[in-house]
Order: sequence, then C-alpha cells, then structure tokens
Amino acid sequence: MDIRERLREGRLFADGGMGTQLQGRGLQPGETPELWNVSRPDDVRAIHAAYFAAGSDYVLTNTFGANGAKYEGGIPLAEVVAAGVARAREAADAAPGPRWVALDVGPTGRLLRPGGDFTFDDAYDAFAAEIAAGAAAGADLVAIETMGDTLELKAAVLAAKETCALPVFATVSLQDDGKLLTGADVEAVAALLEGLRVDALGLNCGLGPDRMRPFLTRLAAATRLPVIAKANAGMPREEGGRTVYDVGPDAFARQAAALAEAGADILGGCCGTTPAHIAAVVAACSAIPRAARPPRPRRGVVSSGTHAVALSTADTVVIGERINPTGKKLLRRALAEGDMAYVLREAVAEAEAGAQILDVNVGVPGLDEPAVLARVVDAVQGVTDLPLQIDTADPAALERALRRYNGKALVNSVNGKRESMEAVLPLVAKYGGVVVALTLDESGIPPTAEGRLAIARRILARGADFGLRPEDFVIDVLCLAASADATSGLTILEALRLVRSELGLPTVLGVSNISFGLPGRALVNAAFYGMALGAGLSAAIVNPLSPEMMATFRAYRALMGLDANCAEWIEAAPRLLAAGAAARPAATTASPVPAAHEASAAGGAADSPLAAAIRHGLGADAAQAARDLLAAGRTPLDVIDGDVVPALEVVGRGFEKGTVFLPQLLMAADAASAAFEILRAELRRSGDTGKSKGPIILATVKGDIHDIGKNIVRALLENYGFEVVDLGRDVAPEAVVAAARERGARLVGLSALMTTTVPAMAETIRQIRASSLDAKVVVGGAVLTQEYADKIGADYYAKDAMQTVRVAESIFSNSPTTPTPQLATGH
Repeated sequence: MDIRERLREGRLFADGGMGTQLQGRGLQPGETPELWNVSRPDDVRAIHAAYFAAGSDYVLTNTFGANGAKYEGGIPLAEVVAAGVARAREAADAAPGPRWVALDVGPTGRLLRPGGDFTFDDAYDAFAAEIAAGAAAGADLVAIETMGDTLELKAAVLAAKETCALPVFATVSLQDDGKLLTGADVEAVAALLEGLRVDALGLNCGLGPDRMRPFLTRLAAATRLPVIAKANAGMPREEGGRTVYDVGPDAFARQAAALAEAGADILGGCCGTTPAHIAAVVAACSAIPRAARPPRPRRGVVSSGTHAVALSTADTVVIGERINPTGKKLLRRALAEGDMAYVLREAVAEAEAGAQILDVNVGVPGLDEPAVLARVVDAVQGVTDLPLQIDTADPAALERALRRYNGKALVNSVNGKRESMEAVLPLVAKYGGVVVALTLDESGIPPTAEGRLAIARRILARGADFGLRPEDFVIDVLCLAASADATSGLTILEALRLVRSELGLPTVLGVSNISFGLPGRALVNAAFYGMALGAGLSAAIVNPLSPEMMATFRAYRALMGLDANCAEWIEAAPRLLAAGAAARPAATTASPVPAAHEASAAGGAADSPLAAAIRHGLGADAAQAARDLLAAGRTPLDVIDGDVVPALEVVGRGFEKGTVFLPQLLMAADAASAAFEILRAELRRSGDTGKSKGPIILATVKGDIHDIGKNIVRALLENYGFEVVDLGRDVAPEAVVAAARERGARLVGLSALMTTTVPAMAETIRQIRASSLDAKVVVGGAVLTQEYADKIGADYYAKDAMQTVRVAESIFSNSPTTPTPQLATGH
C-alpha cells in the first residue's frame, strides 16, 4: 500500500528523535551519526524497531546529514545512505502491518545566495545525490525536514521530484517568532509547498508542542494538504554531563493531542522524543478524528521568501509596473548594459511607494532573456521581500526564472492559443504559481465581455488537464485604449463583473492601457482605476509612484471597509498630497528610494544617499555614495561613524523587531561592505587605520559542519568594524583555544546546529576555562537555551546575529550588557 493511500484513510504516526537516541547508545561528540548505519547497524536497527513497536507507521532513516554538501564520512555517501535505508527496512519488515521507510533529508547547513556563498544549483545537486541513493536503496518516501530557508527547501523538493517518483513530505523548523531563519512565515511555506505539489507539509524541531500549536493552527488554515507535527520534547538542558529535555511522554502526548485538534494529520516527535513519547502519542491521539478543513474561497496565493499575498475577489492589490522596458528608454539601456543598480532602485522605489507585487520583464531585443531574467529575479529578491510577477513570452526564460524564484510566483501570462497553453501551463504545474490568463486566442481579443469569459473558461479547462485548479489562475480581461474604441471601458467593466459572478475568480488589469493616445493620461487612468475597482478588479498593474493611482487605491480600500480605521489612508495621505501629480519623483535618478521615504527615515546622516543605499542593500549605490562623500571632503572615519554605522543600526533594529528579515539584513551588510572597501582604501592611503576592535574568534564546534549562523555573525561583526578570525566549521576545542591565545581574543563565539554536537560546545568552553584565557564566550543555536548556556559555562547566550553584535559592542566598550536569546538554527 502506498503511504498516500493510507494517509487518505486516517491519521499517521511518525517516529521520534534519532540523534538523541544515538547519543543514549554512546554516540560521541563530533562523531558522524550516519556512519553508525555501517559500523553499529544493530543499534540503528534497534532504534527503528523500538519506534515501530511504539506505533510509528513510518520511520526516518539515519541520513539527516548525508547530503552531498554536508556529509564528510570515510565511507562513500551512497553506501551510507543505502545502509541507512536497509537498517530501517529490516525493522519495518519485522514489524506487523504495513510500515514505511522515509529517507531523511536534512538541510545542507549552508546559506544560499544572495545572503550566502552556496548556489541553488549547489544545493540541488547535494540533495539529488542523497535522494537518488535512497530511492535506489528502496525508500518508500522522501522526508525533507528541519528546513530554515525556503529557497533551500525548494531545491530539496525539486531534487526529490526530479530524481524519483516517491511521495514527498516536507517540514520546516520555526524560530520563536514563528518564522524560518530567513524570515518566511507559515503562510509563505504553505504557498510554496502546495505549488510544488508535495504530499504532506508541516513543522518539526525548533519548538516544543505547546509553542508549536499556534503556528500549526495557522498552517492548517493555509493549506489543503495533510499537515505534519513533529515537535521537540521541550527545550534541552544540561544535567549530570548529559543533555535532557523537559517534556516527558505523558505531557508530550497531551500536547500532541492539542496539535491533532489544531489540524495535525501526522504526529511524531523530534529532538528529545523517545519511543515512550511516541507510544504515549499513539495512545492519546488514535481516536481523535482528523480536523475538518473549512472550504476556502477561490483565491490565488503568491509568495516571496518571507510572506504570501492573496489575490481574491474580497480585496485588491497593486502590482508595480516599472520594471518593464516597454516605453522606458532608460530601463532598456540599463538592461542592455547590465546596469543592475538601476533595476534595483526601481524595485526599492516601487516597494516603498506601496506596491505589494512587482512585475519583472526584461524583454529587450538582442538580450539573452533567460539569463537576464533569472539574474534580475535573483537580484530583485535580494533587495525586497515582495512577491514577483514573472513577465515573459519566452518559455525558456520563464522556466529558468521560476526554477530559481524563492517562493510561489505570479506568472504573466498564458492565453487561449493552444501553443501558449501547451508551453506555459506545464511549467506552472511543475514549479507552482498563479498564472495570469489573458482572454485572447487565435482569433484575437473578443469584442464582447461574454467572448472573453468563454476564453477564460477554455483556459481553466486546459489547466485542469495539467492538475491546475481554478484558484491557480487570475483572469485578465484585457484593457484596451478608449481612444480607439469608445465602448472599450464599458466592455472591460462588464467582463470584470462576469468573471467575478460566473467564475468567482480574481481579476487583473494593466490599467494604464485605457488612456493610450489621450492627453492627461494620469487623470484618465485614476478615474478608470476607480471604476474598475468598483466592478470587482482584484489586482491592478500600475505605476505605484503615481500619486493619483495610489490615492485611488488607498481611498477605495478605506471607503470599502478594507482599511481598518482608515489607518493606511491616514498614513499615506500626507505623502500623496505633498507629492502632487507633477512633483512626484520618477525614481530614475541616483536616489535609491523615493524622497518621501527618505524624509521618514531616522534623522541626521541616516537620511543620506549612502545610508539609504545600505538600508536597502544596494551595493553599487553604496560604493558610489561613499566616493561622493569623500569627494565632498568628508573623512573616511566621519563617513563610517556618521553614515554607515547609523544605517546598519536602523537595519539591525528592524531585524530585532521582526520588520526586517535575514536576506535584507545580509544584503544591507553587503552594501555596507561595498562602501567600506572605498573607505578603507582611503584610510590606507592616508595612513589612518582608525580604531581597532577585536579580534573576535568564531567557530562552529567539533562535529558540526553548518556554516549559516556563524557566517551571518561574521558578516555583521565585520561591518560594525570588528576584526573577526573565522576558524570555520567542525573546529576542535584545542584549535579554538590555540587561536584565542595566539590572537589575544577577548571574545569567542561558538555555534552549533544539531543536538548531537552541543556536547562539543561544552567541551570547548571547558578547555577555554582550563587554559585561563581572559576571553568571554558567547554561544548560540536553536538547540540552546539561556539555561543550557548557563549550565555549560557560557558567558552570553545570543538569540541572533544582531544580539552577538550587541555583546561584542558591550565587551569592547567595557560596558555591561544583558544579552537575551542563537547564532544559528536547526535540528
């Protein structure tokens, strides 16, 4: 029986933790767990057998770290993976009833570009090698787990889908704020994974069952797919030299029952859970009926790497049109010359002006559109967290961009021509997305609203053949110029009403087409925009820098009760009134953000072009702004203290408040680095090297090869002017001590991702203390708590990279600090 068929019949139960079970059987700090598949097969088999005996329907193989980027054992990866599948299969075959073996695929431990140095293709290849070996060895499904980055998650799912035909389950690991390390909320995760057509999705690790429940409730409301919950047994603490967890089997089972009632269809456990925990969960939850999912309205959901945006008949959104070279000479030239800075300024300006989705089109004759579109999509996603509308008539360009897109994109477009449907719809089905359906076909654009509705129906029917649902479409009834046909506006408005009443689907229009050939186009556009909104328009492709268009949008939402207490209108009105139709900047100058935004930022030099460029992650602009300030007579140290550091502070505070996410934080750090290169060169020329802060030693502890947390910390510390000595990953305690002694370091930062490597962190701290070094130690990782950090002798526990910066600042300024909770995240 296929596990999908069994899941349709009722609730499934998974296994519990593997790493902590191996530790209980003698796994040593720094030892590679996957090697036990070969060297200690009886122990691995016994753990699986115990979970099956406890009631698990499926178990995860001991291959969490066996991907091509992470695994560093002495035995070939394929052999270790095959051995892991074999041990689980032996236990499954010995258990009564149908039992399944899930190939466990964990994260690479690397941060993908643009924030890191690992590419999407690197991640894909790493996952594909493990999945191919596991599928060949006889795994029944692929279980992707503990993911903290939606782009890496996408790489893993595509590797599974393209490497084998096995069912795919995927779970992510949340931080305390309910978001992934890179900022995605559960709605964004649901949109991405539903679009990629996984078989079940959910949450694992990171949180105990009580703290997981509110986020799982939101996840269950955001998806139709079966939901998985594999919580930790609370949080770890150190007790008698070993790691223990604070939620026992009975308490865990009671909290798991609450997860079942909140919508979990598959229940299991993660770090710290044992066969006793799973047996208690099975006993407590077997009789709980699976939660019924209320029907969802027909709406399309698109997402970025951080959040989702719904396209529905109940509200309206703005799609920024400015990254489209049609009629824009400066943008055409920028694309032809590879001037990415110009493109990114447009993206930032549109985002700051209120767009909720950005259209991206690079259709300039003579360009390599697949390469340029992919590059622009990558770059724009680095400076804004808005979802994108990928706009191209080239299927090759569309596929390349969709593959690399971090989220679930809006696709512009498909039409009723057979050639278009056969080229576009399979790509949307494979990569996920909501596709704009243009109501035209081989005969052109029908002159009537009924004719356009008929084409929409035909596109929906063909989409169903590829597995697409009506909510995977948004209908464009096509906006034609009123100057060419006086009845055009009436036909468009009637078509909008028909699509809404007959299909119940959202609609989209390129509104500004209505005024082509007329004087006073901005006024005509705004008037027609209001009429279209009244007729049910869901999304408008407009210029968000137009005060007339944005005033219409804001006023409509306020008047229709979509803007609670008119708060958005009250905030936007002064800016819109001050701008005026003629005075509004066109975002084509060197300024990376609209003047209205600059005026609202933190005061003083934080408003400078350099500070703005850093805040928005515009590296080329930051470098040029630094040159301009030096040319104007500012000293390098004055620029650093007056512009660079204040800008980083603004971004850092936003990150701490949850209004800025990790990719934007890292892009801001990169922009600051670009400015620093210019300023440091001038410092070297003048012989003034400025104040030295450091050195600080950073290392990922012995046995752990995850770079994410450490690399984020390094980037921020360096951009705050600290000298950092990065020892890398899998660093022995003796090497940390030697480096700290040699460099006279006052601060050592230690990172660990996995439960199995936390003891190595404790040993490193023990050796630092034994060496009598005058160095403070800051530690972090999702498996850590303040209590655990205290128990192993750390001086500070930092919950994120910015908190580590605060610790460093306090130490090097000789002022006290009280850091609060994690340099990394993970399993």
